[in-house]
Amino acid sequence: MIRIGVGEKIGRYSVIGFLGRGGFSLVYLAEDPLSGQRVALKMGNLGGGGRYVTRFLEPTHRRTPEGISPDEAPAEAIFLDGPSPRIDLIDVREIDSAILAEGERLQKIRATNFVRLREVHHHEGRPVLVLDYVQGKTLREKIRACEGIRVNWFLTIVRVLETLRTRADLPYHGDLKPENVLVTPNGKVVLLDPGYRGGQRDFVATTPAYNPLVLRSSKADVMGIGIMLYEILTGALPFDEVPWIGAGRVPAGEVERLSLSYFLSYPPARDLNPNVPPKLERIVYRCLVEEGYELEGLRDDLVAFLRAAK
Repeated sequence: MIRIGVGEKIGRYSVIGFLGRGGFSLVYLAEDPLSGQRVALKMGNLGGGGRYVTRFLEPTHRRTPEGISPDEAPAEAIFLDGPSPRIDLIDVREIDSAILAEGERLQKIRATNFVRLREVHHHEGRPVLVLDYVQGKTLREKIRACEGIRVNWFLTIVRVLETLRTRADLPYHGDLKPENVLVTPNGKVVLLDPGYRGGQRDFVATTPAYNPLVLRSSKADVMGIGIMLYEILTGALPFDEVPWIGAGRVPAGEVERLSLSYFLSYPPARDLNPNVPPKLERIVYRCLVEEGYELEGLRDDLVAFLRAAK
């Protein structure tokens, strides 16, 4: 891991503090002395990618490079090169490749609701992404603080993803979760950290709790939104054993289909919270279970729900 201290220089940027961690990265707050603007510096973390790495870190009430806070649920490297998905570590070369690949994806994205890449630096031979620093709270922080959550934030997410897919800027996000949705003080939604996919070894970086089937399409985003809504409505996640044992494969036989049907069985939201609106519970169900339910259908259903709620 690159050790970074307050006051240290990364290119022309002066490090101010630590912002948070990703699956195999650390993000620092820094300042550009030329403009006085603050930026976020994202760089690889050698201990990244595996299921047990974050379990070895000390739980803390605040974000530090040495620990993990309740506001952080890092993605994991899921390999799909065998009969079932496996979570494993990735080496420094793969980490740096993933950081550079994220930079390339962000360069293609033209959307005010997505964090902007300013430039790519190299520090001690390792790539560093220089990103806009966006003030606000993640959806995870808002959930933990019991702050109000707006359904129209999810409609914004869907519309942004639809636009990016249509323009071929970003076919899908791939790692939608509360940690990757930022809400600014004026209510603007900003998306962070599109999931990594590809490389010499067949792996993706995603968070299994929000992409349990390890999908590599916009359906992953639809399912992620459904799981976030379920969590907000019930205080729980719908699926415990993630990723699904058959993730990454098309269920071709009766055993695979039966396994998937059992996996997709979950407690309905209204069983855990009787106050959940039936129409919103139906949207969650379609996100999680209906194979052909995509961004377009989700957008239409969210619009109809919001109109009926006025």
